[in-house]
Amino acid sequence: MSAGIDLQGSFITSLTDLGLPPELAKTLWIPLPLGLMIIGATVGVLVSVWLERKISAAAQQRIGPEYAGPLGVLQPVADGIKLVFKEDIIPSKADGLLFTLGPAIVVIPVFLSYLIVPFGQNLVITDLNMGIFIWISLSSIAPIGLLMSGYASNNKYSLLGGLRAAAQSISYEIPLALAVLAIAMMSNSLSTIDIVEQQSGYGILGWNIWRQPVGFLIFWIAALAECERLPFDLPEAEEELVAGYQTEYAGMKFGLFYVGSYVNLVLSALVFAVLYLGGWEFPIPLNNLASWLGVSENTPWLQVITASLGITMMVLKAYFLVFIAILLRWTVPRVRIDQLLDLGWKFLLPVALVNLLLTAALKLAFPVAFGG
Repeated sequence: MSAGIDLQGSFITSLTDLGLPPELAKTLWIPLPLGLMIIGATVGVLVSVWLERKISAAAQQRIGPEYAGPLGVLQPVADGIKLVFKEDIIPSKADGLLFTLGPAIVVIPVFLSYLIVPFGQNLVITDLNMGIFIWISLSSIAPIGLLMSGYASNNKYSLLGGLRAAAQSISYEIPLALAVLAIAMMSNSLSTIDIVEQQSGYGILGWNIWRQPVGFLIFWIAALAECERLPFDLPEAEEELVAGYQTEYAGMKFGLFYVGSYVNLVLSALVFAVLYLGGWEFPIPLNNLASWLGVSENTPWLQVITASLGITMMVLKAYFLVFIAILLRWTVPRVRIDQLLDLGWKFLLPVALVNLLLTAALKLAFPVAFGG
C-alpha cells in the first residue's frame, strides 16, 4: 500500500484541470515545498527551544517559562524578536566578510538537508539516489563556518573555540558515516525512501534498530557530538573558553548559531527515525490492518489517513529523540576535550568498523534478514 498521497501530482493535475499549461503548473509547485521546508524547520526550532526550557525546568524541579503566552510557548518567539532587533556589532579589527559569512555557512547546509527527509512515500521534496550521503556531505560544511567565525573574530578564545569545533566534528563524522554505510548496505540503497521501505511489512519488528543495536548507539552519540549537545558542547563551554567561536557575535548573527544547532538537532532526530525507527511506518503494518478490515488499498480516505499517520509518526519519533537529548543534558557530565577525541578516534571508530564488517558478514550469511 502506498504510504502517502502524491501531493505534487495532485497539485499539478488540479492546475492543469483549470486550464494552466503543465509546465507552468510544475513551475508553480517548485517554491511550495521549499517554503514548507523552511517554515517547518523554523517551527521545529521554536518547539525545541520551548521543550528544552520546560524539560530542563522539570529536571531541576522549577517552573520554567510561563508568562509569555500559555505555558510560555511564546518565549522562543520573544527571544527571536529580541535577537532580530538587537544591535549587530562587528569588531573593528575583525575580517568583516568572513565574520558575516560564518553564521550563514553554518545554517544554510542544515536547512538544505531537509530536502531529503521523507514524511511519507510521496511526501518528500526530492528523492535522491544518494540522499543519505548528501546529508552527510552537507553536515560536513558546518565546521568550515565555525572555524571561519573563530578566525575572523580576531580573538584567540574564538579561534580556539573554532578549532575545537572543527576537531570535534571531524572526529565524529567518520563513525557516523560508517554507521550510515551499514544501513545502506542492508537497504541496498542510499535513498531515504528505499531505506524506510526496506523496514516496512513487519511493523516495529522490521525496524533497523533491532538489526543494528551497535550502529544506532554509534549514530546517536556521533549526532549529539555533531550538534554540540551536552556532554559534547566543548566548543562553547563557558568555563572552558569564555563562549567559544561566537564570543564576538551579537544580535541575529549570534542567534544563527543557535538556530543552526537546534535545526541540526531536529534534523538528526528525523534522520535517526528514517534510518533506525522505520521512518513514517506505523508500529503495526497498516496494509495488513486494512486487509483484515476488508478495505481496499486504493481507497482515497485510507490514503489520506495513511499520509497523516506517516507525518505524525515521523514527528513523534523525532521529538521523542529530542526529549532524550534534552534529558541527557542534565544526566551526563561534560567531558574533557581529550576524552572527547579519545572516544571518537579510539573507541567509536574501531567499533563502527567492526560493526560494518559484521553487517557485511551477516548480509552474506542471512540474506533474508539483512537485505542480501
